Amino acid sequence: MRARDIMSTPAVTVSPDTPVKSAEAVLAHEGFTALPVLNEDDQLVGIVTEADFVGDRFAVEFGNSPARRIGEMMTTSVQTADVNADVVTLARSMVRNGIRSMPVLDRGRVIGVVTRRDFLRVLARPDQLLANDVRVRLAVFGEKDRWTVDVHDGEAMITDRFDSEADRQVATVLAEGVPGVIRARCHVGELAEGQT
Repeated sequence: MRARDIMSTPAVTVSPDTPVKSAEAVLAHEGFTALPVLNEDDQLVGIVTEADFVGDRFAVEFGNSPARRIGEMMTTSVQTADVNADVVTLARSMVRNGIRSMPVLDRGRVIGVVTRRDFLRVLARPDQLLANDVRVRLAVFGEKDRWTVDVHDGEAMITDRFDSEADRQVATVLAEGVPGVIRARCHVGELAEGQT
């Protein structure tokens, strides 16, 4: 599974010139935890998070002036994910670095955002729904009754009626491309051709 499979899209973004109050309203209304900041050329130049807004408000308590524009408070060092990034690697990076939201790039352009909520939404899909989705993907690859699919806790077990290692590798890749499937394993069934 790749970042493109779970990201929220299109990305809701702001510019460095966006008023702080306007961006706060977007976060509150949409339920986001962060907003990518794009310049006039649609290039990513920063990110602004819930913590930035809260920190800015508390800065007033210490005699500092609150920011008026996003460019005054955004973080310019932004960790991003490529649209084709493996979600397991992406999740580890987000957890390890304490990141709740990460912009997703395709050839340098922000096309979506991955949040921890996106991971939870995908992981929470029922096993029966995952099994059905795997069956649909496998239906285009071989006979209708060739594959038997069982999913338990997000792990797909696929039984192949025929004995083709190459086909089983393709089936595994197809199954792991289903959002919510954590891992797939494919083996030959007891009634595989050529077996007694």
